[in-house]
Amino acid sequence: MTNYGEKPTLSYNEYLKVPELIGLQKTLSEPVSHDELLFIIIHQTYELWFKQVLHEIDASIGWLREDRAFRANHSLKTVAAIGKVVVSQIHILETMAQIGFLEFRDKLNPASGFQSTQFRELEFVSGAKDDQMLKHFADDEFAFQRLTKRFNQPSLADEFWNLLQRKDFKIGSNDEKVQTIVEILTHPEKYADFFIMQDLLIEHDENIALWRYNHVLMVERMLGMKRGTGGSEGAGYLRTTLSKKFFPELWEARTYL
Repeated sequence: MTNYGEKPTLSYNEYLKVPELIGLQKTLSEPVSHDELLFIIIHQTYELWFKQVLHEIDASIGWLREDRAFRANHSLKTVAAIGKVVVSQIHILETMAQIGFLEFRDKLNPASGFQSTQFRELEFVSGAKDDQMLKHFADDEFAFQRLTKRFNQPSLADEFWNLLQRKDFKIGSNDEKVQTIVEILTHPEKYADFFIMQDLLIEHDENIALWRYNHVLMVERMLGMKRGTGGSEGAGYLRTTLSKKFFPELWEARTYL
């Protein structure tokens, strides 16, 4: 065993690629705006969290196909925990001075958060597939290939309902799905794994909804009703996304409980 710091076979910096990691933040403003580094780091951090969420959801889908509800729930707990971090992270952006953001915002054109491939993957794999959204990425080979694959594969929502069907629950129509969730919610001890699962799924849905809502408020706080850098209506467009849900039947079931 070598002494600490003495010719290690593997170092912390080497394992985590720290030199490469801290070299990835390339500012565009000239002279450099103080807040641009924060903007870049926050969004790169988002992309890393999205990568981990996709990793956990893909794993959950695999567990569901194998009828391993307990193991799927374990990964879904990680998804829910990351969701809370992603929501809270938005408020760090609000520490930028509005005029500081405007110092470099024009340099971002026509790039936009709308173009986050991994966030769109997250939507697709969770259950909110949109062929119109897919068309927006037709000219981006990297994004289009990844999103097309997600679009054509069963989603987390699909595999959740498939599992319940294999366990003799009825899911043939929206009404049957709602009644199945009502049955699970009414008998939590009888269907413990499924009760926990539907709760984790709705928490994932809620976290993304909270992220969208907080994102709108952050944009309005920083920019008012200015148009987005990618040409969208900015906060106006973002408000149209607030009603999106991955698992609408889980929400509807609460009405009938």
